[in-house]
Amino acid sequence: MEKHEETRYVKRTQKDYTMSFKLQIVQEIERGQLTSTEATKKYGIQCRKTVVQWLRKFGNFDWENQIPFNMTKSPEQRIMELEAKVKLLEKQKSFLEQQAFVADKKAIIFDMMIDIAEEEYKIDIRKNSPPGQ
Repeated sequence: MEKHEETRYVKRTQKDYTMSFKLQIVQEIERGQLTSTEATKKYGIQCRKTVVQWLRKFGNFDWENQIPFNMTKSPEQRIMELEAKVKLLEKQKSFLEQQAFVADKKAIIFDMMIDIAEEEYKIDIRKNSPPGQ
C-alpha cells in the first residue's frame, strides 16, 4: 500500500522572499539566463507577476520608455522619439490655448455681470483701491 502525501497549497507574499533572493532572480533574468516564467518554475514563485514587479522595482530596464538604460539609441530612434514628443507637446499646447481662451471669455462675462449688478442695485461691488497698489 502506498501512502499519498497531500501537498498543501501555501500562500506566499512578497514579504516571504529576501531582498538578496529577489536581486539574484532579477540579475539572472537581466543576464538572459532565465525568463520570468522559467524563474517562477525554477524557484517555486507562485506568480510571474511577482517576478515582473521585482524587475520593475530592482531591474535596469526603463519601463516607461521600454528601453534598457545601457542601450544607446540610434539617430533614427531618437528622431522618432522626439517627433512623438513634439506631437504630444502640440496637443498639450492646443488644449492649454483652448483653456486660456475659455478663461478669458469667462473673465469678460464675469466683469459684465458685475457691471450689470452695480447698475441694477446701485451698489459698488468692486473694491475701489487707490492707484499705486
